[in-house]
Amino acid sequence: MCIEPTTAVMLASAGSSLIQFQQAKATQKAQYEAQKRQNEIARANAIRRYANEQLKIRQVRSQSSEKGFQASIKGKKARARFIAGSEGLALSGSQERLMADYYRTEGNFNSALQRNLGINIAQYERNLEAIQFGQQAQSTYVSPPNPALLFASASLNVANSYYSLEAQKQLMGLQTGSQKRGQTESLNNFQNNNVSIDV
Repeated sequence: MCIEPTTAVMLASAGSSLIQFQQAKATQKAQYEAQKRQNEIARANAIRRYANEQLKIRQVRSQSSEKGFQASIKGKKARARFIAGSEGLALSGSQERLMADYYRTEGNFNSALQRNLGINIAQYERNLEAIQFGQQAQSTYVSPPNPALLFASASLNVANSYYSLEAQKQLMGLQTGSQKRGQTESLNNFQNNNVSIDV
């Protein structure tokens, strides 16, 4: 059995398109899996960073609270010693100013602690936003494989090869496949018509 050269070229083109289709399909699947894995890594990284930031702010709050408590105890002890030392005496203006100074110093310290805590909390919130933005920056768009589109593309490549060969035949003055089929159909119709006339 002899295969026409154009048929052999078409078979080779179809085989090549099939191999390219399989490779492109495998590539798309691998790319899809890599995209999903990248997003999982970005999410896990963000969760770890969130946890670290939350631990850090809890520690800062605890530390600030402890400092405030220690300052309060220290102030109460100092005022108690002062009052105990002046037991039974009326407080003079300078003593009252000294007591007011204790309260002012304690209030300033507590106010500074609250301000610093507020700054740390604001920074914590900015860090959380940065973590979220970082996760979005590390994430990638996930495009699932589309074998139907790949198949359509491979089919169009085979069809393009076929019609290119047909056009080359026509330019060279050879009969194209459609012309051969047309002649065969005409011959069959002619034979069918002659057979029916003879009967």
